[in-house]
Amino acid sequence: MANIAVYIDRLLTFLAKIGAWLGVALVLVVCFDVVTRKLGVNKEQVFGFNSTQVQETEYWLHTLLFSLTLGWAYLRQAHVRIDLLRERLSLRARYIIEILGCLFFLLPYAAIGINYCAKYAYVSYLENEVSNSTIGLSHIWVLKSLMPIMFLLLGLAAIAIILKSLAGLMGQLPDDMVAETIGGEH
Repeated sequence: MANIAVYIDRLLTFLAKIGAWLGVALVLVVCFDVVTRKLGVNKEQVFGFNSTQVQETEYWLHTLLFSLTLGWAYLRQAHVRIDLLRERLSLRARYIIEILGCLFFLLPYAAIGINYCAKYAYVSYLENEVSNSTIGLSHIWVLKSLMPIMFLLLGLAAIAIILKSLAGLMGQLPDDMVAETIGGEH
């Protein structure tokens, strides 16, 4: 079980690294936009992009950043936890809480997100949706398609946590994976 979780971890880590580099690209695009705007540079004449396209590129990169890193962030315990009581529980109880939380909260949430966002993206695709601005970017459905992918990756993270927690319950989880599975110190 833990082996399957490791493969999911590797996939989510790979995608998160892509997301992180897109975060660097986002910073560069925002800096470019701010500096050229402050200096009064006509982006369209000099670079072939209008200001609207540059701003829309910023939110495309922002969407990619979050879509590709959310599942990985969950795996790395980057989410908010209320550990006042949980930390006092046994290791076994914490594994059970992780399993139940993922099964009854995170996986249904991810499934609902996939369902609604996939419909949203599909309608956008059928309508060949473009930017509201006449000089903006086209193919908005590609951007909207990232949302169900984000929820899919979050669901995969939940599956990895469930598998690692089950391995922990059976005493098969390596010690170096305990803290990343149930959070906090073990």
